[in-house]
Amino acid sequence: MPQIIPIRDLKKTSELSEMCRNVSEPIFITKNGYGDMVIMSMETYEKRMFLNDVYSKVAQAESSVRNGDVMDGFEALRITREKYGL
Repeated sequence: MPQIIPIRDLKKTSELSEMCRNVSEPIFITKNGYGDMVIMSMETYEKRMFLNDVYSKVAQAESSVRNGDVMDGFEALRITREKYGL
């Protein structure tokens, strides 16, 4: 369940920092009852960025397969071995 806190709680920096480290998801900050910003720990941010990169690469690979832009694995190895004299 997402953590939602009012913007006035940003004054409690040490508590907020601890909260960010203890939850593995973003914390939503509201202003006048409406969403205003999101904060998260560096660990959570880095994990999300890594997963975003992985999902992007998987989507590119699936697109290549759909478009037929693929090469047989044995053929790719043969070309690589010839290129590097292996």
